Amino acid sequence: MSEQLVFNILVILSFILAGGIFVSLFFISAPYGRHTRGGWGLSVPNWLGWLVMESPSPLLMLALFLIGGAPKTTTTLVFLLMWWAHYTHRAFIYPFETRSKNKRMPVVVMLMGMIFNLGNAYLNGRWLFHFSAGMYTNAWLADARFIAGAALFVGGYIINRWADRKLRSLRQPGETGYQIPQGGIYRWISCPNYFGEVLEWCGWALATWSLPGLSFAVWTFANLAPRARSHHAWYHRNFPEYPRERKAFIPGIW
Repeated sequence: MSEQLVFNILVILSFILAGGIFVSLFFISAPYGRHTRGGWGLSVPNWLGWLVMESPSPLLMLALFLIGGAPKTTTTLVFLLMWWAHYTHRAFIYPFETRSKNKRMPVVVMLMGMIFNLGNAYLNGRWLFHFSAGMYTNAWLADARFIAGAALFVGGYIINRWADRKLRSLRQPGETGYQIPQGGIYRWISCPNYFGEVLEWCGWALATWSLPGLSFAVWTFANLAPRARSHHAWYHRNFPEYPRERKAFIPGIW
């Protein structure tokens, strides 16, 4: 069985599994962060869980760039840098910025996240740097799909980082409690950090114009939309004064 065939099968499976994850997460909230609870076995410090879970993605993407058989162009380098802009922060900066270092993450959650990140980086990286077979010439940077997708990616990245900083600013060093975030996009939705991340990877899918990119966007929505709903419900349960007009995930809609 050729690698190309295995690759194609994995892309198809990724869409199928995303559908299953989307449905299941409406019934089971992943047990980390504010939804941490017992019964999930061994756990590790939150910062270590994020580091182990996220770091394989930028490292594998770099390796695939270096060994890929497709021509290395300015375009493929830009895609690598876009990926690294998100994942080097998520893997090597975010775990040490968080004010919840005393919280813990179940090992099973950490391992599932690591497996997903390895598979996702393989699908996207192997497509971009090998199976695309010269699709991404430097002329691609002037293509409307890349321009629109890159703009969406940057916009989502800015929203995601702003929202994370806003949440972090609600706690003083050593504090672990939760407060109601206010201002900016928080006026309209409970989880602009998740909204921004979905925008990022929808932009990625458009900029790369690829099935692996689309698969990642679908996975991101399937994972974060139900979690945003859980966060929204949690706010309403714990803060009677929580703004009733605020939506969970999409301004004015849901």
